[in-house]
Amino acid sequence: MLEKAYLCIDLKSFYASVECVERGLDPMKANLVVADSERTDKTICLAVSVNMKKLGVKNRCRLFEIPKNIDYVIATPRMKKYIDYSCAVYDLYLDYFSKDDVYVYSIDECFIDITPYLNIYKKTPREMAQFLLKEIDRKIGIRASCGVGTNLYLTKIALDITAKKSSDFIGELNEETFKETLWNHQPLTDFWRIGSGTQKTLNEMGIYTMGQIAWANQEKLYETFGIDAELLIDHAWGIEPVTITDIKEYKPKSNSFSQGQVLAKDYGYKKAEIIVKEMMDLLALQLVEKQLYTSNISLMIGYSNRYNLKSSTGSVTLDIDTNSESILIDNVVKLYNRIVNKSAMIRRVNISCNNLTDTPVNFVQANLFEEISQKDIQKDNAAQKAIIEIKKRYGKDAILKGMNFEEGATTRERNHQIGGHKSGK
Repeated sequence: MLEKAYLCIDLKSFYASVECVERGLDPMKANLVVADSERTDKTICLAVSVNMKKLGVKNRCRLFEIPKNIDYVIATPRMKKYIDYSCAVYDLYLDYFSKDDVYVYSIDECFIDITPYLNIYKKTPREMAQFLLKEIDRKIGIRASCGVGTNLYLTKIALDITAKKSSDFIGELNEETFKETLWNHQPLTDFWRIGSGTQKTLNEMGIYTMGQIAWANQEKLYETFGIDAELLIDHAWGIEPVTITDIKEYKPKSNSFSQGQVLAKDYGYKKAEIIVKEMMDLLALQLVEKQLYTSNISLMIGYSNRYNLKSSTGSVTLDIDTNSESILIDNVVKLYNRIVNKSAMIRRVNISCNNLTDTPVNFVQANLFEEISQKDIQKDNAAQKAIIEIKKRYGKDAILKGMNFEEGATTRERNHQIGGHKSGK
């Protein structure tokens, strides 16, 4: 059986590199950070250039943390521009590989199954990686790093750990070289899917390396981590059976739509209710557009750090599957008022529509306390569809509601953002 070969390609300091290319600067030598300077100097830098990292500036730092002796350019985030560049890189991959063999992991990272192409292009896995990195640099202007491995996990680890030490930004691993070179590597958090919490638990068990996980008492691992122990043990041995085909064929048993927002400032109880309504209104439009219906809403309210309060969470199960804006907003407001701490200032809101189905609403369950009819729902639904079509044709600001103009409302601002950041041009 032909040994599998995968690549995991990461675009180095992607947002910062794009801004360098746009300005005619060398992405590897320029000092540049991507941050919205219109906010305070406490704003988080979305990305810093490669050279800034060499000078000791950490990614995701705050502007005021950058040493004063470093001269650098501040670039305002342009999320649409980054998406355009990411699509251009993806199109480059499709010049050489089928989309079935390419899995986009994030805006700047991608897995490729190159197994069937090695004979076609007469290249080794490393030569294929070298060729693609040169093409990305030549056609897009951005430098990239790459992991080469015999399964998806080893490919990711080759990228995250070994490629950083390579002069050509390419790391290469198979099961044997993984054990030889990384079984004693520390810290464990350098390995994919091992966070600080998992590392702490392992350390308390006297485990500090992947080699120690591999030879640990498996019963104790399962007792501590449950089914996740299987993944830990497999990865400690460099084993990963999942393929790109498996990932693309996977269908979750349940799905949901969610929307989260970190507010720019602390909001009081009544003002934050406007945010909850706006977010539910947008989620209802998404449901209608996708022809989906929900029977459960969950809500999370996070408070200002000065209170040191645990987030308030709750959910409500509806009598029917629905995507009716009026029903959903009414229920989420009731849920909000039930769970929120009314005396604390609010900073984070997250709403999720769960138990999604494509089954149409055929009836309304009788409820003596609510005046609602099938005709009301149909009228609501028709209005939502009209709003969607108008927004598609004329833009998100073509139709706005009264609540979008209330003090504290954020929809108008967020209409020009992607992922909570300015979309730019």
